[in-house]
Amino acid sequence: MSIIVAIANEKGGVAKTTTTLSLGAALVETGLEVLLLDLDAQANLSMALGIDSAKVGKSMVSSLLESLPLQDAVIETGIPNLDIVPSTAEMGLVERYLPIRSQYEQVLAQSLAANHWKYDFILMDCPPFLGATTTNALMAANLLIMPTQAEFFSINALRSMMALVRKIRTQGNPQLTYRLLLTLYDRRNRIHRTMSEQLRATFGIGVLDTIIEVDTRLRESSIAGLPIIFHSPKTRAALQYRALAQEILVYVKETDRQPA
Repeated sequence: MSIIVAIANEKGGVAKTTTTLSLGAALVETGLEVLLLDLDAQANLSMALGIDSAKVGKSMVSSLLESLPLQDAVIETGIPNLDIVPSTAEMGLVERYLPIRSQYEQVLAQSLAANHWKYDFILMDCPPFLGATTTNALMAANLLIMPTQAEFFSINALRSMMALVRKIRTQGNPQLTYRLLLTLYDRRNRIHRTMSEQLRATFGIGVLDTIIEVDTRLRESSIAGLPIIFHSPKTRAALQYRALAQEILVYVKETDRQPA
């Protein structure tokens, strides 16, 4: 069975899309097959792979609102073993119309369960708010990765995320686990060092060992339409996302997926 991972945080600008793409590419580099789901109306994940969302026919919207089998919306990215279900601007309609449906929180989980996937991992890039789309992603996920900066507003947003995790566990997905990922980290910044220490003191093993530091090459890779792993394979960011992939693989192997 595929390991389903949601990458989400209520706070925007914390490298959710970058993490989804880079982690997916790092997993593919190890010989695994990965499917990316772009759940954000901004379609940044799709664009980062060179996909013009304005020209996309079948998308996540087709599956969530029009009951199209999810596998029918999968397209190849040009990177072997890395596929995607793209997003479009119409994803914004999901927040308006999906809650009208009975048991709407389970639509994505049911869609994923309806097919025997060949993929080892399915990674979901969630929008920066806690609406129907993110709720659907967490209902479907085995693991939630929450990218967060070592800064006050980013860490404060974790309160809402943790409240949603508790809700999801009680209302349909009791096996959901989570891990925090420090991103956009600057080791020279005293506040970053202090806040990261506080975060680890509060969440303990809930914080991943891997830290993703600031790296301008990540922005360049998005413009090039390639994950950092393939665009600049020897950069700090590429090495750190490879380390993240290895940490996730070890975690998946060792965990019994009981709530953290």
